[in-house]
Amino acid sequence: MQVLVRDNNVEQALRVLKKKMQREGVFREMKQRKAYEKPSEKKNREKGEAIRRARKAQRKQMQRDGLLPAPKAKPRPTGGRGRPAVAAAPAAR
Repeated sequence: MQVLVRDNNVEQALRVLKKKMQREGVFREMKQRKAYEKPSEKKNREKGEAIRRARKAQRKQMQRDGLLPAPKAKPRPTGGRGRPAVAAAPAAR
């Protein structure tokens, strides 16, 4: 995993790294490996995860088919201090 540090902004690079690790499931795996997990508990956990994934895929498919309403749109995040996340560059003519 690689994160670029721009303008010596280490805090922003750390935030990006944490977000990437969260998406990859590194923190979840570290928490699971902290203590021994019995084989029967592992089997039950993996079975539950598979069921949740299947339900999520089925729900998404039903939304695409129009059988369920689409989820509500989340408000667009701002770039902090009330600014838009991406500043639009003026068009050069």
